[in-house]
Amino acid sequence: MWSADGIVCIGEMLKNAVRLTFPKGARLQDPKKLFNARLDSGSVRAIDFLEGEEIPEAALTALILEALSPSA
Repeated sequence: MWSADGIVCIGEMLKNAVRLTFPKGARLQDPKKLFNARLDSGSVRAIDFLEGEEIPEAALTALILEALSPSA
C-alpha cells in the first residue's frame, strides 16, 4: 500500500496478474485507458498487469501523480 494523506494505491498479487487498486480511481482522468478492472465501482478503479505485458510508465506515472494531488 502507498499512502500520502490517505491511501493512494494498493498493490496486490493475483493468480494471473498484479493489480494496482486506486480507492479514488473514479475521480481520476484516464486518457490512456489504463483502468481495466473494478470499472463497475462508483469510486474504486484498478489496473491488472498480466505477465509479459509492457507497463506504460509515463501514463502510469501521470495517473499516480494525479492520485497524489489534493483534488483527487
